[in-house]
Amino acid sequence: MFECKDQLGRNVVLREYPPKRIISLVPSQTELLYDLGLNEETIGITKFCVHPEHWFRNKERVGGTKKVNIEKVKELKPDLILANKEENVKEQIEQLEQIAPIWISDIHTFEDALQMIKSIGEITGTTEKAASLITRINMNFNELQTTNYAEGIPSGQTCYLIWRNPYMTIGGDTFINNMLYNCGLQNVFEHLKRYPAISVEELSSANPQLILLSSEPYPFKEKHVEELKPHIPNAKIILVDGEMFSWYGSRLLHVADYFNNLMEQLRRLKFEM
Repeated sequence: MFECKDQLGRNVVLREYPPKRIISLVPSQTELLYDLGLNEETIGITKFCVHPEHWFRNKERVGGTKKVNIEKVKELKPDLILANKEENVKEQIEQLEQIAPIWISDIHTFEDALQMIKSIGEITGTTEKAASLITRINMNFNELQTTNYAEGIPSGQTCYLIWRNPYMTIGGDTFINNMLYNCGLQNVFEHLKRYPAISVEELSSANPQLILLSSEPYPFKEKHVEELKPHIPNAKIILVDGEMFSWYGSRLLHVADYFNNLMEQLRRLKFEM
């Protein structure tokens, strides 16, 4: 038996330790399970768990993050389910608790993400591998150059868009906002919470110098850059990899390099203005 707290402070008790049958309802945590070497133990994932690709193609799928197939989960007989406060639905989690212990993450900052990796290492019996991942991630972020992309533009005033029709951005209490901070960028909607819908007029009034269009959850394309240009003509608008800003598992191994390359791209754009 193993007992611990999850990131909501809930008591989680595993009758089987380390767990032999794990279901992940969180894409970024699914990738973490892979990097912790838990191939045999991971028996179920969601249809949005696209990394690693061979897991996506071959592992049993239990529905989506917001619409879990409860009966499929029952059939798989897990002894641990990994969930997330934001990505999964509370009512479904309450149903799933009748099937197996659930460890729930709640991620707002880089530090929260590292704590999650440490805790999942502990609960899955992969403490040393988790510690190694954390060390490597910290080393990469320690080398991250956070100089603002355009000197003379106050705090790199930035809007990060995650959705279209309506446009939706990110507030100051989100993990993505914390990742922007790690880039040396300032979210112009930091005073708002979660994922507010905004009008084109509100976007224009906020006067961002930079607009980042995420690849997920809405798959922004180059045509959407052109769509926005007439409304915010003075802003630089670019497409970015949403996974690098919002996935808080072992994907963080690759994020610092991506951010450094992004900053270099933005510095080049400055000189083209």
